[in-house]
This record gives sequence, C-alpha cells and structure tokens, in this order.
Amino acid sequence: MASKKLLALAAAVACGSVAFSGCSSGQSRPSASVSKPAETSAPSTTPSAPTTPSAPTTAPVTENLTVTAAVSAALLQAGAELNSLQSSDYTGLAPGETYYAYDATTSTYWAGAALVPSPSSMRAQVSVQDDGSYLLFSRPANGAWTAQDVGVTGIDGSVCPVAVPPAILALWNWAPATCRAPNS
Repeated sequence: MASKKLLALAAAVACGSVAFSGCSSGQSRPSASVSKPAETSAPSTTPSAPTTPSAPTTAPVTENLTVTAAVSAALLQAGAELNSLQSSDYTGLAPGETYYAYDATTSTYWAGAALVPSPSSMRAQVSVQDDGSYLLFSRPANGAWTAQDVGVTGIDGSVCPVAVPPAILALWNWAPATCRAPNS
C-alpha cells in the first residue's frame, strides 16, 4: 500500500514539474496555450492503473506585434542596406504605413513599411520612389532582416516577388497574393 502512495506522489510531482516547466522557458516567440478537454469514458468495474492528466498543447499563433525602437532601427538598417545607403540617410518609418507580425507556422517575422528619406540625402530621396516606395521585410526567428522593394506591385500587372503567408495578409487586412499595404 505504501508503494502505491509513493507511486502516486511521484506521478503528481512529475505532472507538476511538466506543467510548470513551460512557465520559465524564456522563449520570446509568441504562443498561445490551448488545453485539450479531458477524455471521458464509461465507468469500469475492473480496477485500472491511475491516469495522469494530459499536458496542455500549444497551437501556432500569428499575431501583430508592436514596432519597438529596436525593430524600427533594424528595419531602417535593412532598407538602407538594400539601397546601399546608411540608416542615417533615413529619418524613420512612415507613420500609418508600418506593419509588423510574427507567423508561428513558418517561424518568421514579417514587416511592411515605407522609409522616410532624410532631406539631406538625395540618394535616399530617390530610393523611395517607384518600386522603393514600399518595402517588405522578413526575418527567420534567429536570423537577420531582409528587405524587398515592392512599391509597384500590382501596377501594370507586376506581381509580388515575395510569397507572404496568407495568415499575415489576413492579419493585416491586405488583399490575397499581395505584398504591400493597400494605400501605400
């Protein structure tokens, strides 16, 4: 009898440590937990081994994120590198035209933005015209940002050079198979 109590206590401790291990994972990737409902069965008249509750499962989440100063600086840097310029050739990201999200299905961060050129940089002012008027950025979870000119996408039949996941397009309310903000 004592061994059954000891076994039950060990099982409870193991379940508790599994449940609490997710609380201190330190991961910065957004996720949401979805608990499965416990399965039920008809009562049995034969004795059975004790069961342990199942651990919650984690479902992938695609969500909008806040553009922090660090993210803004990284996007400016990637956009400047695309144009062989310095990030100081730009003053920031255009207000109202910046989007930022994480797609857990592909473990990729996505951003869309228009860069604001510095009045003292003629090359930056030229870079934000036409195709450079809007940029699409992507970054694998542990990688660097890359930028792509997409400003004329959809004009005169031009197609998007990047396949943006449909979940990101839906999240940002962009038309399917596009890669820039509707009014950019």
